[in-house]
Amino acid sequence: MKKVLAVLIALSLLLCLGLAACGGNEDSGSTDAASTDDAASTNDAASTDSASQPADNQGAEGTFEIAVVTDVGQLMDKGFNQGTYEGAQAYAEANGISYKYYQPANGSDASDNDRIAAMKQAINNGAKIIVAPGFLQQTAMEAVAKENPDVKFVFVDGWALGLDNVTAIVYKEQESGYMAGYAAVMEGYTKLGFTGGGGGTNPAVNRYGYGFLQGAEDAAAEKGVDVSVKYSFKYGETFSASTELQTQIAGWYDEGVEAVFACGGSMFQSVKSAAGEYEDAKIIGVDVDQSGESEKVITSAMKGLSASVEKVLGQFYDGKWDAELADKAQNLGAAENSTGLPTETWRLANFTVEQYQELFNKIKSGEVTPKDEVPADVTAGWAHITVDLDK
Repeated sequence: MKKVLAVLIALSLLLCLGLAACGGNEDSGSTDAASTDDAASTNDAASTDSASQPADNQGAEGTFEIAVVTDVGQLMDKGFNQGTYEGAQAYAEANGISYKYYQPANGSDASDNDRIAAMKQAINNGAKIIVAPGFLQQTAMEAVAKENPDVKFVFVDGWALGLDNVTAIVYKEQESGYMAGYAAVMEGYTKLGFTGGGGGTNPAVNRYGYGFLQGAEDAAAEKGVDVSVKYSFKYGETFSASTELQTQIAGWYDEGVEAVFACGGSMFQSVKSAAGEYEDAKIIGVDVDQSGESEKVITSAMKGLSASVEKVLGQFYDGKWDAELADKAQNLGAAENSTGLPTETWRLANFTVEQYQELFNKIKSGEVTPKDEVPADVTAGWAHITVDLDK
């Protein structure tokens, strides 16, 4: 009863905060981009913590050469947007190049026109290359890239669009998901959860989740144990935190789930709030190392967002666009050191770094190859895990 009461109090507080935020922009000091094709302004808000908001780096002529147009959610989301931005920021600052980020209007409800407006504003501000994460960028990027053949576009977590001024970065999320699931079971957890963003339509999130199941299955077979996994895309359509998601995850922990893989940007905040009410509840982060966000985080299924963005920007500025990037997609994984777990910060006591390195090397060499094609029914075909699809 104490846990239930605590959860209800936390939910009430979260709801009040959410209602207060609805009266204005999601982040303090923000200026929304217009939702028309011809009139757009940048959204310079990044975080509710004003001290952590990144600043633009303006060029001598008042222009910004490198632009990042964010996906849904906040810029500093401790996930996909942030990892992409930090890669562009790192490359720009190391090479004395101006940069700026643009957050499409309407937040999680941003339309293609909102994204088009943000990209056009970036070009108006002098962008030579636009980096945009997330599959939702496709329509906007295709439209703006066709109209601006001299501007280059990097489709992070996307695909080739048949345009010479667009390149794509794709990750083998199934590898990181696999390592996280394997590590969790080898650590001793047998009751797991996975909550994913995108409502089941996001390919990257789906690969993470299916890889997580495969890793848990193989570790369970190795240890000779039975593992249960609650698996859900409910309340994750917009990748945003919500009271509904927090209630769901609190229910999982209350039923005995030990560790939840939070795979969806700002959804992490709801999982964190739910875990905070249970002493033994654990979280597995995603995309970037989220260990600093909560002591509940035992590890994170990472991909080299920052490093890969830096790599592509380097190829562009080295004059290699036509030869290496034009209308191509780079599919990066362990072989390129672009998937893995953060061993320096994880909170695992039983699964050792040596065991992890052995697993990583097997994936890197191809000895272990997690599948990336998610079956229609993820609950079937397992020998050592039971998947409970929570719709």
